[in-house]
Amino acid sequence: MKKKVLILPFVMAFLTLVLSGCQPLMIFDPKGPNARTLSNTIIMSIIVMLVILLVVYVLLINMLSKYRASKQAPDYEPPHEEGSKVLEVVWTVIPILIVTALAIVTVFTTSKVEKKPEGYGNKKPLVIYASSSNWKWHFSYPEQGVETVNYVNIPTDRPIEFRLYSFGPITSFWIPQLAGQKYAMSDMLTKIHLAADQEGSYMGRNSNFSGEGFAQMEFEAQAMSQKDFDEWIKDVKAKEPKLTEKEFDKLLKTSFVGRKSYSSTHLTFRPAPMEHGKHGKHDMENMKDKDMEGMDMSH
Repeated sequence: MKKKVLILPFVMAFLTLVLSGCQPLMIFDPKGPNARTLSNTIIMSIIVMLVILLVVYVLLINMLSKYRASKQAPDYEPPHEEGSKVLEVVWTVIPILIVTALAIVTVFTTSKVEKKPEGYGNKKPLVIYASSSNWKWHFSYPEQGVETVNYVNIPTDRPIEFRLYSFGPITSFWIPQLAGQKYAMSDMLTKIHLAADQEGSYMGRNSNFSGEGFAQMEFEAQAMSQKDFDEWIKDVKAKEPKLTEKEFDKLLKTSFVGRKSYSSTHLTFRPAPMEHGKHGKHDMENMKDKDMEGMDMSH
């Protein structure tokens, strides 16, 4: 029984590594400042948990060996042991301190990655609207006037601001090597900031179960130089068709599509929702009507 208890954690760790597949854990291979911040926080948390486990198992082995059952006389009566207030305080205070420290680090990290990545303070972010529908991703570049489906290209060494929303159920936008995940919801805009330090192809996906097509809701995020990005934009605008409202409605109804590119965006005829906490068009009209009702029209 003792051997099973001691071996169990190692078996669980081995199964975790095996079941994760041959592909390395991408969160531990960050390619951007915000992803690096999150990765370091996760690694620090794992180290803390391993130290706690080590202490627990050392104490467990000590207890099992020191207080193991032994042959005693039939009339043996074990001595009465009083509780230790010092030990009770210690094993109550230590977990509180650990949880408090992890909470402080987590709050600091979360606040940090919600802002523009460090080192890019003077650079204007590239704004990309990322909207989801069953079961695909639409990427709209309002400044460049192009749109893609199921793939997104970004320049390196430049802050990127993704503005997220959904045309269907709640999804979660996640590029593990560049940033953490954030939910995309209907009728509300959320934002995620990131930057890519290196050129390369990075896997992105929906990390929130949203139906039968969830497993296929992946996309490629291609980081390239600013020069290559500008050339790609010119190529799309010159060669790809414009996105019409009819074509966009067809895209929304089609469950699975491949990669597509368009020389215009759906934002012109299907605007994105307002940011969380701000009023949409309907709310602004209602507020205007209320103001008109409160005005004295006799003058």
